[in-house]
Amino acid sequence: MSSEQTKAALASTSTAAIIQALPQPVIVCNEDRQIVFVNYAAEAFFGASLSVLMRQRMDDLVAFGSPIISLIETVVLRRAPMTEYRVRVGSSRFGDERVADVFASPLSDIDGQVAVLIQERTMADKIDRQMVSRGAARSVTGLASMLAHEIKNPLSGIRGAAQLLEQTVSSDEIPLARLIREETDRIVHLLDRVEIFGDDRPMEREPINIHVILDRVKLLARNGVARGVTFSEEYDPSLPPVFGNRDQLIQVILNLVKNASEALERTQKPEIKFSTAFRPGIRISVTGVSERISLPLEIIIEDNGPGVPPDILPFLFDPFVTTKQNGSGLGLALVAKIVGDHGGVIDCESRPGRTKFRILLPVASGAFQAIQEEEVAS
Repeated sequence: MSSEQTKAALASTSTAAIIQALPQPVIVCNEDRQIVFVNYAAEAFFGASLSVLMRQRMDDLVAFGSPIISLIETVVLRRAPMTEYRVRVGSSRFGDERVADVFASPLSDIDGQVAVLIQERTMADKIDRQMVSRGAARSVTGLASMLAHEIKNPLSGIRGAAQLLEQTVSSDEIPLARLIREETDRIVHLLDRVEIFGDDRPMEREPINIHVILDRVKLLARNGVARGVTFSEEYDPSLPPVFGNRDQLIQVILNLVKNASEALERTQKPEIKFSTAFRPGIRISVTGVSERISLPLEIIIEDNGPGVPPDILPFLFDPFVTTKQNGSGLGLALVAKIVGDHGGVIDCESRPGRTKFRILLPVASGAFQAIQEEEVAS
């Protein structure tokens, strides 16, 4: 083998290794859109092996009329790279639509072949949505808190009058007076929850083992809101502590478990799974902070219920959005606020048979520094 052939072989091997290492799906097809190569991420994305995928065309993998097909045709015609943003990648293989950016480029050394890279926007979009809306939410919740305070004053007078009526009216009218008092109490309770959103006081925080929080919630749920539900765990035993408030983190997880158990009421074998992992590669940019913030702690609460309706899913953490007939729509909004106050983000992935809430949190600074030092030492 000549030196030039050796260099070409090494370059080919190196390129293949790089493509296989990419976390994004990569598909190479010819001008007839017949698939000639996919990487490991594409196999996982489409739920099929390399041998199966190479017997198919791109038309078989994406929905009829998908802009991906016209994108490939244009790239073959113009012999220039092109990109389609926010494409809905739908396929019968994975049962739901995913929003992605699709990058297509001709292979310079092989005529007619196009490399297609798919970048899902799920987590990036949800993080961006929470970061962008947080400032607007502060203004809305500040106004709501002020109105709540003003409304509660006359309500206390109405409640007092209803109590006096209960003592003076006839027995037939007592239920009506009691109804006024109970409904007044319900409105006050709702206003109390609204006022929480305007509470910007600093909270007490300390390094906390998130597994202790999860086990506490599991104990509470098994004896309360989630009786009859099977719990399972998949914990990362080396997970460092989170810098947080114990009571508020319990409230977050308990609220998610309560919602999950209510969604599982008609499921034959209801299950809720807790899992944790350390993801050091997850970093986000926050306005006003020069450095990107690392959110390596991942906590997932997953259930096998019917799922969240697709039309509600993008707005699930907005106030007053609910799927429950008598729900206030404040539970998940409060969860998102508490997670945000901890410097983290929360998102939800859902389809029939599986709903997954993912929380990303920063670790306690000392613990993160110790982990970095261990990685350098090793």
